[in-house]
Amino acid sequence: MRYGQFAADMGDGAARLFQRAVSTPVEDELEHKQAWIRLALLVLISTYATVASIIVAPEHRIEPWAIAVLSYFACYTPLALGLLYNVRRYPGHYPARRLFSMANDYAGLAFAIIAGCVVMLPVYAIIMWVTVGNGLRFGSRYMIVAAIMAQITLATITLLTPYWQANPPLVVTLSLTALIVPLYIRTLQRSTEQARRDAEEANTAKSRFLAQASHDLRQPVHAIGLFLNSLTQTGLAPEQRGIVDRIDRSLQGVAELFRSLLDISTLDSGAVTPKLEPVSIGQLFRLLEQQNQVSAEWAGIDLRFVQSDRVVLADKALLLTMLQNLVSNAIKYAPRGPVLIGCRPRGEYVSIWVVDCGPGIAAEHLPRLFDEFYQIRKLGSADTQGVGLGLSIVRRLGALMDFDAEVRSRPGHGTAVAIHGLVAAAAAVPQVVDRDNSYAAPLHDLRVLLVEDDIDVLDATAHLLRSWGAQVAAWSIAPPQAQPCDLIVTDFDIGGGMTGADCIALHRHVSPPPMAIVMTGHDEMAIEEIIADAGVLILKKPVQPAELRSAIAALRSRQERLPTG
Repeated sequence: MRYGQFAADMGDGAARLFQRAVSTPVEDELEHKQAWIRLALLVLISTYATVASIIVAPEHRIEPWAIAVLSYFACYTPLALGLLYNVRRYPGHYPARRLFSMANDYAGLAFAIIAGCVVMLPVYAIIMWVTVGNGLRFGSRYMIVAAIMAQITLATITLLTPYWQANPPLVVTLSLTALIVPLYIRTLQRSTEQARRDAEEANTAKSRFLAQASHDLRQPVHAIGLFLNSLTQTGLAPEQRGIVDRIDRSLQGVAELFRSLLDISTLDSGAVTPKLEPVSIGQLFRLLEQQNQVSAEWAGIDLRFVQSDRVVLADKALLLTMLQNLVSNAIKYAPRGPVLIGCRPRGEYVSIWVVDCGPGIAAEHLPRLFDEFYQIRKLGSADTQGVGLGLSIVRRLGALMDFDAEVRSRPGHGTAVAIHGLVAAAAAVPQVVDRDNSYAAPLHDLRVLLVEDDIDVLDATAHLLRSWGAQVAAWSIAPPQAQPCDLIVTDFDIGGGMTGADCIALHRHVSPPPMAIVMTGHDEMAIEEIIADAGVLILKKPVQPAELRSAIAALRSRQERLPTG
């Protein structure tokens, strides 16, 4: 029984040896480079053996030992080429391939030293290079294996070389060097790995803090924004309305900051996975216009969108976030001037440009604009809201979809930022029918089920919806059963172990099923995956009243276009 178990374990170990283990692109690239370096070393050692033989030989000719080395390496070259092809054709961490290549490397070096004796002693340096190189490339386990193989190689050379047998101090020195150097490097590796783990843990903690802080602070900011909108409908005097407008502007700046912090923390977590699909540029431009209309009016900006019927392959939410950051920057840094947003075909690709007529950016700042937290600060210049994350988010989101971001600017002439590499798609995207009166239409016929566990947000949202004429049933917890309603407006986390997805699922079997909007401070892409319903709109808190009203209008327009009967 014990023998059977031992055999089974040995069989499993052998199977794992030939299986592909997890590897990184950097590790694959290092193994590919190692295969090329192996070929270069074959040429280098062969050249050294030839030249050394001619110099040392009394008759200045290639001696038999050099011919033997050259013959061995000539036979080894096809194997080295095969390893290079295999690494390129089958990238990944294959332990058997790495061990096989290491064993052959040490065998070739041992043969060269045994054949050339004293003349080929400098090849020992390459033995050290192979030992240290495998450990630095592939980790501590390979460092240990390489150190053991190096000791076996030196022992073999000693047994087969009389000169080494006659010089024990030389053998001991070389053996200790081949043992101490890898051990010392292993110690440094462990310190470096620990420092890297500490840095990663600190970065993860930072991301968690940013995500939690931005999520928790979004809730009161969201409530304040809704209450401010309700306050404007109470017959304020012009002076009072002006004060409320200023508060609202400051609040939107805070909301934009939280949005950037949440976006960067989500990217740091590695949880963003793009889903490429046909996206209408025209629809994106309409969404951008709705989201930035108020901010543009405050800044005195004339937003000009060059409408397009082009369709590209992209993740709609991620591309919208990229463009929103670019438009926000243009509004923030180029006030009192027009901003043009349009697209330009480039062969099979499409580029989207955001062009402003602001003060422009000096050339020395352009290379660092995409760095996190980088801002151009001049003594005496006016303060601007933000922490310098917008363009960093643009570049990182673009990298996920293989898009490139470019900035062109001339001081005094404005700035142009482009997103390149969007692949044109042939598939048609249903166009949303714009209704001029969709926003202004009353909601007297709309029954709204409002679910929000924060009492302040619940009261503010209910007051806002009722001011639009809707019939609102407000719940601070998930209702125990389906409620008669036309629209569900719910937070995602609603307490009692329930989520907005549960609330929506409770009403899916109602005929007709109600429309649904989820307002959340979490990452909207993660919420979309949980809800798994393309008909549900996800709005990221804090939500502006105009954004909520537009979302309701879009849902009603979509519902009206659905076939009946």
